[in-house]
Amino acid sequence: MTGPLPFSATGPMFRVVSNPAAPEIPPLRLQLLGPLAHQGPATTDAYLARPKQAALLAYLACAGAGRLVRRDHLAALFWPELGALSARAALRKGLHAIRRAFGDALLLTRGDEEVGVDPAHCATDVAAFHAALAADRLAEALELYRGPLLDGFQADSAGFARWLEEERGALAERAADAAWQLARRYEQGEDLTSASRWARRAARLARGDERRVRRVMELLARAGDRAGALRTYEALARELRDELQLEPAPETTALAMALRAPA
Repeated sequence: MTGPLPFSATGPMFRVVSNPAAPEIPPLRLQLLGPLAHQGPATTDAYLARPKQAALLAYLACAGAGRLVRRDHLAALFWPELGALSARAALRKGLHAIRRAFGDALLLTRGDEEVGVDPAHCATDVAAFHAALAADRLAEALELYRGPLLDGFQADSAGFARWLEEERGALAERAADAAWQLARRYEQGEDLTSASRWARRAARLARGDERRVRRVMELLARAGDRAGALRTYEALARELRDELQLEPAPETTALAMALRAPA
């Protein structure tokens, strides 16, 4: 199989769009944006019920279409408490569990040192999200972005937890950029209702990015939605206080004060 699969973001689980020209549907489909969900063989439930196994498969699936990862990296990431030989043995058991659950064809290997997931046998909404962004199908990408990567997942490896936090941030930033681009396009087309809707989405995804939030506030104000602009400011202020014990920057507060002033 070459190229990304076509996806549609309908319902709680993404689905492959009916298209006679599309490649064959992979037997395993993983929804990784938001809470973990899946469609696949009967063995999928039992396999993903174990956090370490689910984390290993998710990591390999997120690496990218056909991308291979060094085994020593995986061993150190998931079994840092073990010595090198014991960690490699644990990884072999983990990969064996993937093959037992989904078949040998799911994994790609290069010698004894690299391993990855074959996109012909496993599709993810993360891959579909990136493909939609690359094709400038921004609204489609944002439909697929249902929440943070593996939302609510409890990682039992510090290295995997760090990777997950970084990957969540990168994906959220790309989603926020897409929402802001849509807001600007609708604003330029003088569709301020749609511009405001996407601007609010951008603000929710910005996660403390005050520069972006100020731009959203200004756009909402131009659209006549001062109340929405102020709610955006208040959400930012709560986030900064609760998570970082900080106050908004003076220029952000000044903008909020100007919006509160009588027109």
